[in-house]
Amino acid sequence: MTLLLLLLLPFSGCVIAACMPAYARNREAWFAAFIALCGLLLTLSLYPEVSSGIVIKHQLAWLPMFDLNLVLRMDGLAWLFSVLIQGICLLVVLYARYYMSPKDPVPRFFAFLLAFMGAMQGVVISGNLIQLVMFWELTSLTSFLLIGYWHHRADARRGARMAFTVTSIGGLCLLAGVLLLGYIAGSYDLDAVLASADIIRAHQAYLPALVLIALGALTKSAQFPFHFWLPHAMAAPTPVSAYLHSATMVKAGIFLLMRLWPVLAGTPEWTWIIGTAGVCTMLIGAYLAIFQHDLKGLLAYSTISHLGLITCLLGIGTPLAMVAAIFHTLNHAIFKASLFMAVGIIDHESGTRDMRKLSGLSRLMPYTATLAIVASAAMAGVPLLNGFLSKEMFFAEALQVGPSSNWWMSAAAVLMGVFGVAYSMRFISVFFGAKATALPKQPHEPPRWMRFPVELLVLCCLIVGVAPQLSIGVPLQTAAASVLGERLPDYNLAIWHGINAPLVMSVLAFALGILLFKVLKYRFNLLQSAHIPVLYRFNGKQAYESSMLILASSAARLERLFSSRRLQPQLLLLVLAGLFASALMLQAMPDFTHAWSVENFNLPFALLWLIGCTCAVCAAWQAKYHRLAALMLVGGTGIVTSLTFLWLSAPDLALTQLMVETVTTVLLLLGLRWLPSRISARKMNLVASSRDKLRRSRDLVIAIIAGSVMFVISYFVLLHPANFTISNFFLDNAVPGGGGTNVVNVLLVDFRNFDTLGEITVLSIVALTVYALLRRFRPAPESIGIPAQQANQVDPASRQTPAEQANSGYLLIPGIYLRLLLPVIGISAAYFFMRGHNLPGGGFIAGLVFAVGMIIQYMLAGTVWIESRLKLNPHRWIAVGIGLACFTGLGSLAFGYPFLTTHTAHLTLPLLSEIHLPSAFIFDLGVFAVVVGTTMLILIALAHQSVRSHRVPGAPVENNATTSREIR
Repeated sequence: MTLLLLLLLPFSGCVIAACMPAYARNREAWFAAFIALCGLLLTLSLYPEVSSGIVIKHQLAWLPMFDLNLVLRMDGLAWLFSVLIQGICLLVVLYARYYMSPKDPVPRFFAFLLAFMGAMQGVVISGNLIQLVMFWELTSLTSFLLIGYWHHRADARRGARMAFTVTSIGGLCLLAGVLLLGYIAGSYDLDAVLASADIIRAHQAYLPALVLIALGALTKSAQFPFHFWLPHAMAAPTPVSAYLHSATMVKAGIFLLMRLWPVLAGTPEWTWIIGTAGVCTMLIGAYLAIFQHDLKGLLAYSTISHLGLITCLLGIGTPLAMVAAIFHTLNHAIFKASLFMAVGIIDHESGTRDMRKLSGLSRLMPYTATLAIVASAAMAGVPLLNGFLSKEMFFAEALQVGPSSNWWMSAAAVLMGVFGVAYSMRFISVFFGAKATALPKQPHEPPRWMRFPVELLVLCCLIVGVAPQLSIGVPLQTAAASVLGERLPDYNLAIWHGINAPLVMSVLAFALGILLFKVLKYRFNLLQSAHIPVLYRFNGKQAYESSMLILASSAARLERLFSSRRLQPQLLLLVLAGLFASALMLQAMPDFTHAWSVENFNLPFALLWLIGCTCAVCAAWQAKYHRLAALMLVGGTGIVTSLTFLWLSAPDLALTQLMVETVTTVLLLLGLRWLPSRISARKMNLVASSRDKLRRSRDLVIAIIAGSVMFVISYFVLLHPANFTISNFFLDNAVPGGGGTNVVNVLLVDFRNFDTLGEITVLSIVALTVYALLRRFRPAPESIGIPAQQANQVDPASRQTPAEQANSGYLLIPGIYLRLLLPVIGISAAYFFMRGHNLPGGGFIAGLVFAVGMIIQYMLAGTVWIESRLKLNPHRWIAVGIGLACFTGLGSLAFGYPFLTTHTAHLTLPLLSEIHLPSAFIFDLGVFAVVVGTTMLILIALAHQSVRSHRVPGAPVENNATTSREIR
């Protein structure tokens, strides 16, 4: 249960943080810090078991027949990453308390941060590959929200879109690769996949799976050629950059490569794909970092370079290279998070990050300068700091690549070290020289606790650099052993290994790096140039923008060819596509004959359907002349359908159909007011051209053919003898399995409740979409028959505008009747709800009945009268409904049962004796709330639009946006 709590804690904190009051940084910050601290303590409590080599697992059944279960798995590697995720999040939250402005919507920031922490935690402790991909995509979504947090800035929106697009495309590739991997291994369980390493590498689908998984990992970790998105993500607040780009998001791809290293590594394909990408990334990123003028831009490209170094180590494929990769992942997270926070302090206290303007900061901010210099030295690999040790291990492994004559990897390693020293010196240079004078603000030291996270991280750099074996030796060995197993090599984390080739390479890198910095700055003055030498023409952002532009223009061209803004051509395409699919179905139909018989002919039933067909035909004809009559006739077809269900002994369907017809008729009636005035039959005959008549004739023929084909298919399907039916299963198991005699309701809230959860979710999305669209739409008064000059004139008798008169009918109906009508309908809705598990009814029908009662109030009493007495918030109804449905499913998970498993409790209450209470009751209550909320949300939005449509005479339809406050 500890792993489940570790996963649910940040998501629960996210919801609570989002509900906190805005512009109160202390409360939200301390709450987020508490969540991160609890997660860190839970992770640390698992260390005794993890260090002894035990793999902690927690499994919840979901779809065991498809090998899809919620599996949480903690080993040494997952534990080390969890400590990074929780620990650095705790420091970032403390830092963000002082960094964020009081004007920022802080609850939203901490909610996004906790959600991202939960998504990243889900990635590292997932024990199922499909589950891992789900959390992987969730990190892309939450990082999009964090990067675009300052959405009023164009660069933040652009950077968020770029990061989301690139990483999401990689996520789709990862999903395809994981599906292949599971297909090869025969299971998606991580332990089963890791145990099938030899089978996977020998399979013919190994290379496609490797390429797809590599694309997912390389895009997420900003590896060449997908590295361009990370610098543009620096538009996020600095706490976000410190968290996402040091210890979490960009490390997700690294984690994936480490996790699947035992399965995919050890082949030439792995070495060439992963190793080549790593080498290119570490060199290009380090070179570009030298010429950046923004401090965060420099750190962004240096992050790309160090990620390339780790990827290169993984591509080398030796066990010791894996140890070095894990070690440098930890070291990089520590010194890069401290550097990002130091840059944030400089920006916060001086008002700029431009290195061309900053100088002499060591005299103005001595403590911050000291911390930043030490962290930068760790990034450069200075001895007695943590970065030096892992870089030495990298140099040693680079020497082992290929035969002795193959020196290219060693040269690339040294060149990366040279560039690393050069950009580290460029970073440090802002603290020396003359004091900067033309700064937006006078620099000074930050608040004490804002500097504390930097101090703690820099202290870790020193401790690991001076006493590596004592400080990090055991956790590093535990993490490496969880990946390598018996292949774990002997290694020594000592500071001094004597004078050897890696040490010579380090000295050479330092000397050449210092020389390169001096030459570029003082000899050629290239560090002030606006262009990057050699690579200034190769712009990944421009390539991305060009690709998006080509994609958008191609989509627009296809839309012009195959689409139209007119509804009729779109419906024509849909009907033709349906005809094509139906023709294919007819060809696949089995050959059998069924003679028509009149023995069972039922005259009343035939007359009923004759009435329905007549209503349908007349509705199509009247739609040209009289829309209200057409709507009434459509309602007639709905009533005939409802009577048909009742005739065929389906009372649940009959009730649902009747209520749906009532609600949709009223909503359509409100919508009809906004359509342009109808054209009379005589005028239509005058303006109709021969081309229009030809088009109508064509549509008539197509409609007749489509209807006939569907009739034939339905006829053959219904009369074909069924060899297998599932109806008997539900009839036999409704009472013993679901505890109810109403099979339809038991089917919806028990056997197929997951499907019902999806349906009410879609229903909620539709209602919210309608609400959002109506916020941007306001019809002109002339379109509904009221002259613009009369729209705002107040009637002296009623003291209302024409709009308010149209929406206030309480003068016609005595108020006492209205007050009595709603309770009666409410009692009826409660009656249908309570009897639904055993008799016709249920949450859906009860919700529609109650919604009809509210609609009647709106129709008779008017918007102003009803809302002054009933305070409705449909958004909360929807949220409560979805929450109750999900709560039912999570409750079963908490007790170790599959999601949404129904449980029945028998309670004995005074006066009521024993009560039969299934968990499906709570689920059905959620369905009821969603139905009421969605119906009322659409109704209120339509009613308010009708009122506001008269208050702005002659207003354009598209350009009169209304706020959500007005609609509520």
